[in-house]
Amino acid sequence: MLEEEYQPRRTLPPHLRKKPEPETPFSYTIREAELADLPHIREIYNYYVANSVVTFDEDRMSLAKWKSKFAHLQKLGMPFIVAESPNKVILGYALVSPWKEKRAYRFTVENSIYLGPASTGKGLGRVMLAELIERSKAAGLKEILAVISDKGAEASIALHESFGFAEIGRMGRVGFKFERWLGTVLLQKSLK
Repeated sequence: MLEEEYQPRRTLPPHLRKKPEPETPFSYTIREAELADLPHIREIYNYYVANSVVTFDEDRMSLAKWKSKFAHLQKLGMPFIVAESPNKVILGYALVSPWKEKRAYRFTVENSIYLGPASTGKGLGRVMLAELIERSKAAGLKEILAVISDKGAEASIALHESFGFAEIGRMGRVGFKFERWLGTVLLQKSLK
């Protein structure tokens, strides 16, 4: 057997090489959610229903339910925001909703932040939580609660703690999803 002689691979001179495309920066605007955003919001949320334990919902949420929720939050004057890319794609959403329906709880809300899978890990959750807190203060709300799964949501817990949310309790084995028991971590922030 004869060994072929090694011949180095030819390369183009620098002036003829294709230059890599510059990476498009991750950019977005934060704005109030609109009725037209709801199909996109539903898809983001339903992704987490089907693929994670960050929500204990097991059934996908319909557009009709989202429309009802949107109308209810608007009537109450609750902040509901979206992050939108320059080409009008909804990257994520954040909202607060009443903690309980009893009137005495009217100044206490629970927050929800969900990002599209391609938008995670880029700092968007931090920006959205900061904006949600400011808008909640402006709306006259006094306390924000976060109810977070005790499994698979460590980044969310760390994010909330970095904004001054303090853990006020845990509930173990209160949810059952994907054939396993789950608990929740309850965090609270005062808006003074």
